Amino acid sequence: MRKRATIGFLFLGLAVWGIYRWRRRLLGRLLRITPGQYAVAFERDVSIFMRDGVTLLADHFAPKDAGDFPTLLVRTPYGRPSELGVFGLGQRFLYSLFAEQGYHVIVQSTRGRFKSEGHFEPFAHEAADGHDTLVWISKQPWFNGTLGLWGLSYLGYVQWAVVQDAPPYLKALMPILTSSRFSRLFHPEGTFTLDGALRWAYLVDAIGGGTKRLDSAALWRLLPARRESAAQRGLAHLPINEADLVAIDNPVHFYRDWLTHSDLTSPYWQRIDHHKAVPKTDIPIHLVAGWYDIFLQEQLSDYFALLAAGRTPYLTIGPQYHLDFSVVWDSFREGLAWFAVYLKGEHDRLRKRPVRIYVMGADEWHEMDYWPPPAQTRRYYLHTRGQLYTDSPAEVSPVDRYRYAPSDPTPMIGGALLNPTGGPRDQRALEARSDVLIYTTPPLESDLDVIGPVRLELYVCSSLPYTDFVGRLCDVYPDGRSINICDGICRISPGSGEKQADGSLRIDIDMWSTAQRFRRGHRIRLQVASGAHPRWVRNLGLGEPIGDGMQMTVADQAIYHDKMHPSALVLPIVTANHRGVA
Repeated sequence: MRKRATIGFLFLGLAVWGIYRWRRRLLGRLLRITPGQYAVAFERDVSIFMRDGVTLLADHFAPKDAGDFPTLLVRTPYGRPSELGVFGLGQRFLYSLFAEQGYHVIVQSTRGRFKSEGHFEPFAHEAADGHDTLVWISKQPWFNGTLGLWGLSYLGYVQWAVVQDAPPYLKALMPILTSSRFSRLFHPEGTFTLDGALRWAYLVDAIGGGTKRLDSAALWRLLPARRESAAQRGLAHLPINEADLVAIDNPVHFYRDWLTHSDLTSPYWQRIDHHKAVPKTDIPIHLVAGWYDIFLQEQLSDYFALLAAGRTPYLTIGPQYHLDFSVVWDSFREGLAWFAVYLKGEHDRLRKRPVRIYVMGADEWHEMDYWPPPAQTRRYYLHTRGQLYTDSPAEVSPVDRYRYAPSDPTPMIGGALLNPTGGPRDQRALEARSDVLIYTTPPLESDLDVIGPVRLELYVCSSLPYTDFVGRLCDVYPDGRSINICDGICRISPGSGEKQADGSLRIDIDMWSTAQRFRRGHRIRLQVASGAHPRWVRNLGLGEPIGDGMQMTVADQAIYHDKMHPSALVLPIVTANHRGVA
């Protein structure tokens, strides 16, 4: 099996190499860009010295012609093209495309990964190492005084790490599917992002950055079936502070650190999070996000921080989830325009309006001056028999009830997951469960654009003081498909919510943001549940520390929707004159 897998990866690499060799002919059609102007020189294993004596290695792509070229820096824990063999050909292709357009491209392996020296501690060294790398670049004879950073996920986080005390020659950033603040990614609303944390720990361990190269053992562990089998074992295990042992076969110290440090103001997170530096920077920044991405909420927080500080950040939001490969090419094209403006002075390539969003359901790109656009707030009230109307609820309405058993946690299908099953998915199997309530409008008489933040105002009661409530917005097609749009969670503990006279609680669930056109004949649906496993760790009901719990207690949940308890889905409705079609 390993031999066949290795041969398969080899043929895939050869196919990528073929595209690489014939790229000039294919570029215009496949990537919708102008073919590059320069032949590319490639240098591997360039030594870059850190202030503490550690040496980090980089690959250097550069135009062969003599000239005055700006520099792009990419810092990665996932291996450089020269460290990944045939499996790095895709990266080599991408960075060569930048170089063909007239850029020096430095691709550096971060501390402790592959051939770079030192110990890998996620996030901890990126500020110091990033600044040292900038200084090294500034001293190279080919450096022309202008520098930008590009990259997604961890490669985007390292950009935020150098914003504090950034040198004047750092002219532009493009953080993609990422955030300046990882603490709230791992601990949103008092819960824990189990799927993202455990899967990333598995990936980092599997690719074997300490082995100096991507070997056959790593390829075997990265095969989808094997990777998914290991992940599912870990995600199902209790206590979750041992999930790394089950999925990865050894303890992963940083995974356990993330679990332990639930206080987002602790010194652990203070050295990792860089959100306080965001509003202080005047570097031009183009944020690229995805509607189904795990970082969407925090990336919008970065946008709002820049906006509040009087900056003009650019924001592009597509329909992607985190592992959607199309975002790489979309961001490459956006990057060519962004860096042409700020590193080459080609100001005519700057788009006129700073915000560009993809409206799902309409399959249209819209541009606007800021996010979110002006919208009318419309409440869709929960009614009896699973109905959802803009009419106020009845004076008296029976309470809806369900039972949540953490031994059989309500699963999450699609959405903001760190695996290939993320994104928009049919929810009918989920909605057939007895622990999921659904509320649905009649078929719409005309198209309806929901663009902006989505909220759920819910009146609830639980048999337990510790429990969760999840809300999810769905688009129901005429053929019955129910497609998830956005969702959110509220973790309840003593003192949570707004206590009502009858003992119920009023809670608000932030269901994140979206841009969705509900077509005529479609229906709007709300799901209410008490779990979204494994995106958020299941609530066991006893209030134990997240990592330690093993005992599980069933929760009997009640949802109220009468005049005194007007539970409502709150949607931002945008009209045509506020959209600004691109």
